[in-house]
Amino acid sequence: MADHALQLVDDPRPEGRTRALRRLTRALDAVVAVNTDPHAIAARAGMLLRPVLADAALLEERHCEPAPDRYRQHLVHVHPEGRYSIVALVWKPGQATPIHDHLCWCVVGVWRGLERETTYDLHSDYGASYLLQRSVVETGPGDVSVLVPPEEDIHRVENGGTELAISVHIYGDDISVVGSSINEQFADDLVRTRSWSQGTVPVSWRAGSPAS
Repeated sequence: MADHALQLVDDPRPEGRTRALRRLTRALDAVVAVNTDPHAIAARAGMLLRPVLADAALLEERHCEPAPDRYRQHLVHVHPEGRYSIVALVWKPGQATPIHDHLCWCVVGVWRGLERETTYDLHSDYGASYLLQRSVVETGPGDVSVLVPPEEDIHRVENGGTELAISVHIYGDDISVVGSSINEQFADDLVRTRSWSQGTVPVSWRAGSPAS
């Protein structure tokens, strides 16, 4: 769920123009109008996103354009009061996000292609931090995942196939203002093999304490 490669737009708070996006944003507007609990909003957003992923006309062609050298983010829609943003992330084969975590709730649905998510746990040994791989999950069209901080979700997302991959991300913040949902990145050289660990337990990078 990363987005450092922001595709700038003329309208800082664009509106989704396709029929499917208009239906989705009307429903999301109704959810955030009556609810402030991020867990409830994210859960409902995931339910609303899943069926629209089957619509072949969900995104405009301009929001499906990749970048030649890295994954690309297109800001598709921002709530008028910045309560949420919808972003299209586009990967060519071989492109990936940095290892990162998020500042706000987020819901991700794969629209085209295959994506691979590798998750990590942060460990600390005598003050030295390192990452151990937790899992690798491949997702395809129609698959939806939900994250609500402060739950730890240190991960990397990449194109897991041989064709273009596109996913739709709903973030609980105004991406036109904050620029990205990422609030922490982790260097690749922090990754260690499981056998390298000396029995340490995961810690939270947010609090510097053992993760729950």
